[in-house]
Amino acid sequence: MKFSDAMRWRYATKKFDPNKQVDETIVDELLDITNLTPTSYGLQPFKMVVLKNQDIQDQLITSSYGQRQVADASHVLIIAARTNVDADYVREYVAMVESQRGLAAGTMEEYCQVMTGSIKRMSPEAMEHWAAKQAYIALGTVMAACATLQVDACPMEGFVPQEYNEILKLEQHNLHAVVVIPIGYRAEDDATQHNQKVRRPISDMVVRIQ
Repeated sequence: MKFSDAMRWRYATKKFDPNKQVDETIVDELLDITNLTPTSYGLQPFKMVVLKNQDIQDQLITSSYGQRQVADASHVLIIAARTNVDADYVREYVAMVESQRGLAAGTMEEYCQVMTGSIKRMSPEAMEHWAAKQAYIALGTVMAACATLQVDACPMEGFVPQEYNEILKLEQHNLHAVVVIPIGYRAEDDATQHNQKVRRPISDMVVRIQ
């Protein structure tokens, strides 16, 4: 299937078939693809939380404004922003880059200082906003990967982040829930799968400057 056809095939699945499960090898592939997401400085200021526990998924319904997708999906992916991105985190990243690229320790010191300075200038609110924007880049990757692998998904902002943090104990991992993506396979009686996909025409969406 061409990528454009895969994107036309996908839709925000409103009803999952709870009896159909996504194979763990496919979940691993989704995570591997998502890990390739480009991010600011390459710092990846988020983590992917993978939930597959029916009791906990059921608990999340109330914190998702009654949306059953979180309970009926095969897995629930939560992209969570790191809350501990600081100078030490940057230096750890730089050391990893130098090691994996076969560079002498300290080769990237100047670039490290640039990144560290940028991080230090951010207020806590700006840091949270910056990390969330990076998480949304990852969301796009997840959605495209799901479409390519013929896995149904439903990106969700309709949830209470603090309640997710508490139920999943995310703060223990220095994480804050940003966006939720239940994945699985559509139920045969999910009527929304037959809706015409509506998008503005390309002529209204593209500005060509030559």
